Amino acid sequence: MESVVALFREPRQAQGVLEALQARGFDRDHLGFAMTDNVAQTTLAQATGVSPEQGQPAGSAAVIRGALIGMLASLAMTVPIWLLLLIIPETRVYSDGGLTSMLFGVIGGVGLGGLFGALSGSDHGDFVNLLRRMGVPAPQAERFYDGLKDGQVLVIARDPNGQRADEALTLMRQHGASKLDETGGGGQLQSERRGNSH
Repeated sequence: MESVVALFREPRQAQGVLEALQARGFDRDHLGFAMTDNVAQTTLAQATGVSPEQGQPAGSAAVIRGALIGMLASLAMTVPIWLLLLIIPETRVYSDGGLTSMLFGVIGGVGLGGLFGALSGSDHGDFVNLLRRMGVPAPQAERFYDGLKDGQVLVIARDPNGQRADEALTLMRQHGASKLDETGGGGQLQSERRGNSH
């Protein structure tokens, strides 16, 4: 299977190329796109009938990172209040309650942070790994991801037979695919075409 990958500055450009690819007989199941704007992503998916590339659930690193962030956030909110309860003489009677609220805040922060860490997905790893699995070299995969972070739209056309990749690449260029050197520096290709044997 060969995959053609390109970045587009505007969602309307991505919509145009996805519609052109479908008009040329590319199966919508072999097309995909990704972008950081969820509202525009939903609009583009509805307009073209093409599903966005889905991020995978994050691994344990994202869960741990989310739990730590949740714990730190809860401490940042509860410790100053507890210190105020200790400093002000009239409120010292409530300092034990402040400790209890800190404990529950930490437990809640760790739980919610871990949950959101698991659900958020490791977007960098997901999209870079997705492109790497398609055979895109790591430096180009990173530049594609940089373009995605800058608000561009990543469009992917998969050619199961490997016979129409040039046609997909030509259509993407005609619809204004960004050059990689405009995206992240150093690249020369307008799109990246890679074979991937399955």
